[in-house]
Amino acid sequence: MAKQLDYHTIREIFTRFQQADPEPKGELEHVNVYTLVVAVALSAQATDAGVNKATRALFKIADTPQKMLDLGEEGLIEHIKTIGLFRQKAKNVIKMSRILVEEYGGEVPNSRAALQSLPGVGRKTANVVLNMWWRYPAQAVDTHIFRVGNRTGICPGKDVDAVERAIEDNIPVDFQLHAHHWLILHGRYHCKARKPQCGTCLIRDLCQFEDKTL
Repeated sequence: MAKQLDYHTIREIFTRFQQADPEPKGELEHVNVYTLVVAVALSAQATDAGVNKATRALFKIADTPQKMLDLGEEGLIEHIKTIGLFRQKAKNVIKMSRILVEEYGGEVPNSRAALQSLPGVGRKTANVVLNMWWRYPAQAVDTHIFRVGNRTGICPGKDVDAVERAIEDNIPVDFQLHAHHWLILHGRYHCKARKPQCGTCLIRDLCQFEDKTL
């Protein structure tokens, strides 16, 4: 684990990220906040590309909790069976949809606690939804962010909660809204797990990773 970088270095890192990509976007396709929650829940231990492939047809016919209930668990399984853990995920999506209809009038709540009370929705999923839909500076720490945070020294921590706190504590407020997207995309396309692309990295001179590749 790298040491925590200082304020000025972190500010320079995110200035570079912002200049390269001023409005980074999540890669999960959705048509409204409900389909965003479903897509993020389905993406656990799956790729965004794999989820998008499965949900394009699904969201054309089931873009509200009631329509998902009308489709039913078996109908949902037919759409998502290419995604890992599809049976458990289908159960969770149907349960979640029933709760949204019965307890929230078909609307998706926008508090973290209420989101996390839904089946299949953990803190990471709740944070993605709060950030992407309501533009709240919530930090959803996935494997990419955990790796980048610890390699670079931007937001080191022993577990995802520690990394989330390090982001909130150390990244300047004006970069908080997009911080998790910049870090995810950097980890997905540049600071890869096995073959980091250090030779073309925007922040190579500021990063503390000792095993840089050329």
